[in-house]
Amino acid sequence: MIYYVEDEKNIRELVEYALLANGFEIKCFSEGAALWQELRKDVRPELILLDIMLPGENGLEILHRLKTDGKTRDIPVIMVTAKGSEYDKVLGLDSGADDYIAKPFGMMEMVSRIKAVLRRTKKEDAGDDLVYEDIRVCNASHKVFVKDREVELTKKEYDLLSHLIRNQGVVLTRDQLLNSIWGYDFDGETRTVDVHVRSLRQKLGSAGDYVTTVRGIGYRIGE
Repeated sequence: MIYYVEDEKNIRELVEYALLANGFEIKCFSEGAALWQELRKDVRPELILLDIMLPGENGLEILHRLKTDGKTRDIPVIMVTAKGSEYDKVLGLDSGADDYIAKPFGMMEMVSRIKAVLRRTKKEDAGDDLVYEDIRVCNASHKVFVKDREVELTKKEYDLLSHLIRNQGVVLTRDQLLNSIWGYDFDGETRTVDVHVRSLRQKLGSAGDYVTTVRGIGYRIGE
């Protein structure tokens, strides 16, 4: 099930038709209040499509609430908006969005983005625990421990740490990390990665030193 929050009826109906035609279940909402009411039920969506310009609570405010609530922070979110500036893209991704698509967009592009995010998030949740030195990433519970201390990470910080450990010893460029973690191909944008690496290191405490910077290239865990 995919939830779509969009206040423009024509766009809602067009996206709903396209997703139903491609085998997805979809439920549409015209504002954040209706989304929150639905999320209070037991049904959990596979993904949320979220417009930024909404009446009342805007999309970025909704995104922040989703990503800071333990019950909803792991739900993938794609931001959908008429805004196409670099600032808005970076702001949405830094706030925890999994991808970003700007209006006007083609329906097949929308479907392709949704499938890509779902493939990526399902792959990340699978497999055994990941371990590097004192760090243990538990895929089943989506928890991270440094020695016996649980570390609270955002979804993107969790994904970043998991990806680094899976590729331990390999230097990953910022562009590679943007594409792997955010599914984002905006060439040259590095602030998103740097911000998340800095936050991840702080939360890991002394174990944050395992995440090393390779000057002029990117980051790695392990030699």
